[in-house]
Amino acid sequence: MNHKLLEKIKSVPQLPSPPAIAVRVLELAKQPNASVETVAKVISNDPALSAKVLRTINSSFYGLPQQVTTINRALVLLGMQSVKTLALGFSLTSALSSRRSSTFDYTRFWRQSLFSAVASRTLAKAIQYRDPEEAFLIGLLSDVGTLAMHWALGREYDVLLEASQGDQVELVRLSREKFGLDHAQVGGAIAEHWKFPTTMAEPIRRHHNLSENGNQPGGLIEIVYSGVLCGQVFAAKRAGLIERAKSNLIKRFNLEDARINAIFQEIDSQFNELVDLFEVKIEPGRSYHDIEQEARQTLVEITLQLQLQSRQVELQNQQLKAKATTDGLTGLANRGRFAEFIGQAFEEASRSRQPLSLLFLDVDKFKSINDTHGHQAGDEVLERLGRFIKSMVNEADLAARYGGEEIAIVLKDKDSFAATQIAECVRHAVQEEQISFEGKQIPVTISIGVATANAEQQFLSSDELVGAADKAVYAAKEAGRNCVRVCFPAVRCGAA
Repeated sequence: MNHKLLEKIKSVPQLPSPPAIAVRVLELAKQPNASVETVAKVISNDPALSAKVLRTINSSFYGLPQQVTTINRALVLLGMQSVKTLALGFSLTSALSSRRSSTFDYTRFWRQSLFSAVASRTLAKAIQYRDPEEAFLIGLLSDVGTLAMHWALGREYDVLLEASQGDQVELVRLSREKFGLDHAQVGGAIAEHWKFPTTMAEPIRRHHNLSENGNQPGGLIEIVYSGVLCGQVFAAKRAGLIERAKSNLIKRFNLEDARINAIFQEIDSQFNELVDLFEVKIEPGRSYHDIEQEARQTLVEITLQLQLQSRQVELQNQQLKAKATTDGLTGLANRGRFAEFIGQAFEEASRSRQPLSLLFLDVDKFKSINDTHGHQAGDEVLERLGRFIKSMVNEADLAARYGGEEIAIVLKDKDSFAATQIAECVRHAVQEEQISFEGKQIPVTISIGVATANAEQQFLSSDELVGAADKAVYAAKEAGRNCVRVCFPAVRCGAA
């Protein structure tokens, strides 16, 4: 903690001292044996304060079954702690409201403060905390440190307020990062300066420091921290805070969804009345129903966005995989993809005892095409040939550029006879295909070698099958080109 800065903040002239009535109430708060008459007399000495206290007690905020007309009666019905807490809240907020600044957003400040107060009290009641009114007062003053830091640091701190957009957790992070101090720690120091008892000053100071030792599970510190988060759901400008607040309630208090929704609905219903009672000007906010609708819509949008991102990532991966396994010139699979595919296909065929055929295609006199028409013409021939052959191959099979002007076609579940027929069909179609470059026709023919692995024609590996197909295409070249030859294991390659 930045103690030097903390002392500077505590000494700013704008920091108000508690009104005399608040000082006296605080003194009585420290006296467990203070009489009802004494407390009533102190509060009644300030007619405006008495009127506010009675008006609040008679509102639906407390829901008393009968009208209360005196502070004495209020003390009897609600207890001294509740009335003292309420009187403190009114007197201190009155003192804070007397200071103004052209650069500080007082509307935001009171909106957050009142929502934090209502939420802390509502939560305290829901978990049956011993003194919900104490939680209300601590929630009301939980943000007072932001005022003091604004007065002491000016625009330098206001920038962080704007950046946080009302998210107190984010504001604490930014403040600690820049100043080594946060508004909760400052608020606790102010409470001590005002002579608050430790039981009230510590929750203000530590409600954003839950990692410190000594936190009582379900105690006032956790209640106020959670109340601030719940208040932000209504008060902050940022969307999406409701899920964090709900998650926190489940984690810290093990509350079920129905009870959590009831808490938020009660916060919503009590806030507007409290604004009137405290006589502060705050524009109406969103209802809990609207916030839930926004949360649902946000969840739908996030889900759709994640699905889109997932699809985009999947598409990018597919494109990268295709690029890594595709020959850039012909558009066919490359040599690496061919080796992977035929290896897997050979293993599958061996297990299932189904035939597997391999065709090797070689462009006849390809060197002559390059020499006569140029290498660009040779590339055009290979590109056209690649597109043409790709269109003739089933999705289950694979056509790949094996190297140079050689193309391999892997045919699953095709025996030697079927593979040879396909080879003849491809050979004839290529011969009939009209390929031209720069207005000149380029006659193209191919020689094809066929090898088939099946129960009768066994190969020990895919490499042996590749070797047999290579021998077969060599035999086709030897036989005069533009023809098909078949090679069998341990048998000389013969005419189709």
